[in-house]
Amino acid sequence: MISIPVALGARSYDVLIEDGALDSAADHLDPWLHGPAVVVTDEHVAARQLPRLAASLDIRPVILPAGEGTKSWSGLENLLDQLLTLGLERGDHVIALGGGVIGDLVGFAASILKRGCNFIQIPTSLLAQVDSSVGGKTAINTVAGKNLVGSFHQPSFVLIDPTVLDTLPPRELRAGYAEVVKYGLIDDFAFFEWCEANAAALLAGDSAARAEAIGRSIAAKAAIVAADERETLDRRALLNLGHTFGHALEAETGFSDRLLHGEAVAAGIALAFAFSAERGLCAGQEATRVAAHLAAAGLPTTLAAAGVSASGAALVAHMAHDKKMSGGRLPFLLARGIGRTYVDKTVDLADVAAFLDRAV
Repeated sequence: MISIPVALGARSYDVLIEDGALDSAADHLDPWLHGPAVVVTDEHVAARQLPRLAASLDIRPVILPAGEGTKSWSGLENLLDQLLTLGLERGDHVIALGGGVIGDLVGFAASILKRGCNFIQIPTSLLAQVDSSVGGKTAINTVAGKNLVGSFHQPSFVLIDPTVLDTLPPRELRAGYAEVVKYGLIDDFAFFEWCEANAAALLAGDSAARAEAIGRSIAAKAAIVAADERETLDRRALLNLGHTFGHALEAETGFSDRLLHGEAVAAGIALAFAFSAERGLCAGQEATRVAAHLAAAGLPTTLAAAGVSASGAALVAHMAHDKKMSGGRLPFLLARGIGRTYVDKTVDLADVAAFLDRAV
């Protein structure tokens, strides 16, 4: 068992990581539950994991369609109507059992239901376990772009059971790995080296490697969130490595299963390092090393591999809707080397468009 605190004063909470935690959920969640627990999940997770949770907890399930399309205005309205029908009160806790889509949607619904109620995260994908379940960012997607409507709303508790990854489709597991290696690339070269040595074992199901990756990723994110909860400083922005490019790729592919979020982030990371190398910020060998590692993990590292053939201008047009845009400038996460990521607010989008045209 590993317990990692997210220190946010009155909004502090713990992240508990334990094999088999889903089967003993009642013991872990007792402080927050009073009566049957409202559990929101999707059709895929319901089939694989809901019976395990139901064997431990008295639950009232809300089962939503699987996929990024659920994280939408209509999906939010549907969820809110169901929660209100169930009589959820402001002091109750709704449980998000699922990956990043369910966690983001449930967190946002909880933040606005009756002007704010509580929620608990039980992430079931690697991506959610190492990243999206912690930090309080909640949102839905809109026609204009990804995560443009949302709120900061911290969970009361995060319960992580690595054994649920045993039933995760290999493609989703690989996609989640992009968010693991990200932490090494931001500011922890030693962790990137660990990833190079252990990625194959992690993806093959090695429980020790998974526990190590999840624990180190959560500890890194908890420290960043504690220092910059609402991204008012540049510190939390570092967690967006690969996301500016990646979100544009997701928008171009319609936020669909054509390109999973983690796959888009992987391609975005490779593009960010290639762009950094082209600008003379880091050595070309380092950009090549990063791309080679991501490719070895089965992740896309080019526009073509991501299934994107759009022009640089079209991709930059998606970036123009980014919520971080300020004064006509978009901050980019670039790198001076592996483990040396920084925020650059001087990038001209015309230069990015030209780079993307060359990168095709």
